Amino acid sequence: MQKTGQDISPPKRLVTTYLSEIKSKVDACIFDFLPTAHEHPDIHQLYQMMLDYPRRAAKGLRPALCMLMCEAFGGNPDRAVNTAASLELLQNWLLIHDDIEDGSELRRGEPCLHQKHGIPMAINVGDALHCKMWEMLHRNTEILGHELAFRILSEFIQLSNQVVEGQHIELSWVSDNRWSLDEDDYLTMCVQKTAWYTCITPCRVGAIIGGATETEVDGLVELGKELGIAFQIQDDVLNLIGDVGRYGKEIAGDISEGKRTLVLIHLINACSKVEAQQVIDIMARPRDEKTEAEVERVLQLMQKYGSITYAQRRSQALLQEAAGKFKNDYAHLRDGRAKQLFLALINFFVEREY
Repeated sequence: MQKTGQDISPPKRLVTTYLSEIKSKVDACIFDFLPTAHEHPDIHQLYQMMLDYPRRAAKGLRPALCMLMCEAFGGNPDRAVNTAASLELLQNWLLIHDDIEDGSELRRGEPCLHQKHGIPMAINVGDALHCKMWEMLHRNTEILGHELAFRILSEFIQLSNQVVEGQHIELSWVSDNRWSLDEDDYLTMCVQKTAWYTCITPCRVGAIIGGATETEVDGLVELGKELGIAFQIQDDVLNLIGDVGRYGKEIAGDISEGKRTLVLIHLINACSKVEAQQVIDIMARPRDEKTEAEVERVLQLMQKYGSITYAQRRSQALLQEAAGKFKNDYAHLRDGRAKQLFLALINFFVEREY
């Protein structure tokens, strides 16, 4: 159920206000940068399609992490806006391609781009935003100087390699019809596919711009892994029990798409052999061959065996570990707004409803 303004706790209200402020700055940067018109009608259409996902409602967590880390390490967060905007462009082109690969239907409350314009067109739009991401990063030479800009570029290269490797792991599970997975398999995929681009790199590039030492920057890898996994687990949970109006994607879409999530892995390992085979038989079939009753059956079993609750508790535990690591390893940072917001944002990762 959606909460009113009076129901939101002060830390959560602080986070949502900050996210809104950062999103406005980053959006202004993106829309000032992306082309909007061209004399050739087909290229004009491409430019308009490139604006589709960036214009949709989004949380802006990655840019916020980037700018918070910059501020926490004593830097001017305005110097990180361009990098934060590049992270948002990264998110958008990845989502376009990911939606195609998963056969998704909704993204941020609207039909996915490939549902609106077809797969070939959507792939090309994703490629175009990918190109613009690198172009935007190149602009950092004017903002940060060549040496720092090249270092940020290197971080994005490392990030890109991690994400495609993580995506390949997940796609391979589908291609090989593999269901004999354990929690470690899921965590490995999660770190590479989600944690690097959601938490690790945003924190690292923000810290680099803020003037952090090599040791401080490297310490953000383990912290970011825990945060990223917690974020993904909560995303998996929301897909099953969230409100489509706030979540922005179809509820139980992961079941329809045959996603291997921590919730599903727990279920297969917790239920009877007969039930496990029933679940696998349903999950392995293409989306258009699953009935609503079968999707509901899987969801009921997840609730029966406490798989959703297990995932929620696992996410909470990872969050607490990340918060403790940040407090201990970065106790030397000034106790200002940035540190307080970062800790509040960590809690928001698993308290969010969208």
